[in-house]
Formats: sequence, C-alpha cells, structure tokens
Amino acid sequence: MKTLRIGGGAGFSGDRIEPAVDLARDGDLRYLVFECLAERTIALAQLAKKQGRSAGYDPMLRARMEAVLPACKRNGTRIITNMGAANPEAAARETVSIASRLGLAGLRVGWITGDDVLLLMGSIASADPREQLVSANAYLGIEPILACLLEGADVILTGRVADPSLFLAPMVHEFNWRLDDWPLLGKGTAIGHLLECAGQLTGGYFADPGLKDVQGLDRLGFPIAEVDENGDAVLTKLAGSGGALSIRSCKEQILYEVQDPSRYLTPDVTADFSTIQFEEEEQQDRVRVRGASGTERPEMLKVSTGFSAGFIAEGQISYAGPGALARAELARAILAKRLGWIKSGDFRMDFIGVDSMHGSALSDPLQHPYEVRLRVAGRLFAEGDARRLMHEVESLYVNGPAGGAGVATGLRESIAMDAAFIPREAIKTRVELEVAR
Repeated sequence: MKTLRIGGGAGFSGDRIEPAVDLARDGDLRYLVFECLAERTIALAQLAKKQGRSAGYDPMLRARMEAVLPACKRNGTRIITNMGAANPEAAARETVSIASRLGLAGLRVGWITGDDVLLLMGSIASADPREQLVSANAYLGIEPILACLLEGADVILTGRVADPSLFLAPMVHEFNWRLDDWPLLGKGTAIGHLLECAGQLTGGYFADPGLKDVQGLDRLGFPIAEVDENGDAVLTKLAGSGGALSIRSCKEQILYEVQDPSRYLTPDVTADFSTIQFEEEEQQDRVRVRGASGTERPEMLKVSTGFSAGFIAEGQISYAGPGALARAELARAILAKRLGWIKSGDFRMDFIGVDSMHGSALSDPLQHPYEVRLRVAGRLFAEGDARRLMHEVESLYVNGPAGGAGVATGLRESIAMDAAFIPREAIKTRVELEVAR
C-alpha cells in the first residue's frame, strides 16, 4: 500500500526553524507543511500592509525558505505554507527570488489568492463603535491547493486556509480521494489537525514537570505522519530528536481548539474525531491513528474579521529589598490617582514576580517578598493617551517611592477579532505559478 510522508514544519509564525531543517534534510518527506497563520496574525499583517510597514507576508518567510529550499529541492520535497498571509503573491515572488539566488533554477512556485473578502464584508460592524474593520479573510479549503499541485508547484504560498486543509490537500492529491468522500476527508483532516501545531504533538506545550515529563525539549523534533491510502497513519518524529510522541500528547492535540469533537467544521468536511483511536507501536515515538470520520462539508465558509481597536500601552517598574511590597503598593496608589482620567474597563494594575531580580533565596512571598514588579496596562483609542500612561510609569523613578528600577514601557496596536460567515460561492480564488530562473 502506498504511504505518504508529511512533516509539520511550523506551528505558528514565530516557530523555530531548526526542526524543519532537520525534517527537510533527513525526513524522507514528500511534503513539508508550514502552518504559520493565527487569526490575529493575518489581521496584523493586513494592517501592516495597509500602513506600508511591510509587504504583508510572514516576516520569517525569507529565513525559512533560505534554510529549507536547497534540501527540499534536492530531496523532491514539496512545500505548502500559509506564510503568504496578507500577500501571497509577494511571498511567492520573494520565494522565487530566493530560489534563483540559491541556484535552484526550475523551482516552480505557486500562490493562491481570494481569501481576502474585506470588500464583501464591509458592512460588518463591531460591538464597539470605536473599532474599525481592517481585515476579513475567509477560510479556504483544499481545492485551490489541489489546483496548484496539478500545475506541478514545488512550493505553494497561501493566505488564510484552514489549518488542516494544508495537510489534507496532498493526501487527496496523492491518493486521488474524491472530494465528497466525507469519511476519508474526515480521516485526513484529523491527521492534519494533529500535525498543524508541529512541536505541540511531540511534547512542546504538552510538557509539565512531574506530571508529564518530556526529555530533550532543547532539541525538540517536529512530527511526521506516514499516511496510507485508507486514511490511517503512523505519527512519528526523527530518531534522536528531542521530545516525545505518545498517546497522551496525541489526545491533547486532537482536542486542541476543538469545541465539538464530533462536529469539527472545516471548509472541506465536517470531521468527526469522537471515534478516533490511538495505539502506540513497539518502536518508541510511533503512534498509529485510525477511526476518525466525517460528514458533508458546511454550506458556509467561516471568515476571520479583524478590527482596529486602539493601542495597548504598558509600563512596568520593580521594587526590591525591605518594604518592597509596601513601596509597590504606594506606587500603585499614586498611579491610580494620576491615571484617574482613564475610564475604560480595559485597564489594570498588577504585581508580578517575587524572585526574578535576586533569586528565590531572598524572597518570602507569603510574608514580605524581597521584590515586586508593578505592571500597568491599558487599552486606549488615542495614541497620545497611551503614551501618557507609559510616561506616568516612567516618572515614578523620581516622583514615586524610593528604589524604583528597571522601568520598561511598550506600545502596540490592538486588534480585536471576531468571526462571520459567507456563502462559499461568493469566494473567487485565483491560482498563479512562476518558475525560478
């Protein structure tokens, strides 16, 4: 029976690159998938693109492609990724440029557009009238990816595509599954969902010392699925890599971000994870997965909407030594009066940490902590007000209690997220392809 090896190369935009390089070089993969696009990630990318601060694609695109393209081209491994974010075309052209510079002539790079439905969703309003719609991206499914694969693309760049669809598409392509074989598509979606967060399946985020011990997290290996044409798979990782792949890690991941395991809605299928079975094989870090299923896909596509929601301003200051808590409390009282003009509910002041400056030996957190760090944060719609909050924290250096130190302030734009739905026939996708020379 034909077996397809698919690797999970990333679970979020800022994921580590080294495990993906190991997979590209030593994984004997047919496909390497980078899932890098969270809901807020694409909204922030759309905002940065509109403001001219970036081209709109994943900021780590160049580093990832430079790291894995040579090995993938050499080993015949195809890459599928949503690192196109708010601008898949620009991401693809950057990838073509990288391939040309690396001497990888003939590399075929495809890209998919059509998920940006902002013009179709412009009438949607936030519950807060101060928040303005800045992005609306529909969750595409496997069909445009299949079109790219049929065109012979070695690398496929997408925008907003449902995470498991990135993995399901190569299974459908390689095994020639029908697009209405719901049980098979449900099985493939379950495998995709297990792989989509990369290191989470192999012990990252799973680890909890004393309860769930995982060895070698400093060299965590990312997962591989060996999928057969019946939709069953063995999940594993590279021999010698750190982490652990077990029934327990698989159970946690299959339930991750799933509200109803019997009705997991995707653009391709309504997947049923409630009957899934995991079985550990004799060889370490090999878990067989079977038993998932599915029913007909939803009529509507989910849309991730992002609203510009002002600014988040933050300031922190530390107090250490005898009376640290009392001085921090006095600083908080001072700020409560100086920032009394803030009437928004999105404002808070907290004490964090008791041993980050001089170690736990000098701390007694139950009585008199040796150190306390005061954190002040608020969401404000006027940038000037946000900067005023930061300035008041900084002014505590000489306008507050004795011994304040280590002031840090930060300002970032706030994005509020919501979800909507759109008829799938309203989506018009486009597939393009360019060859590196």
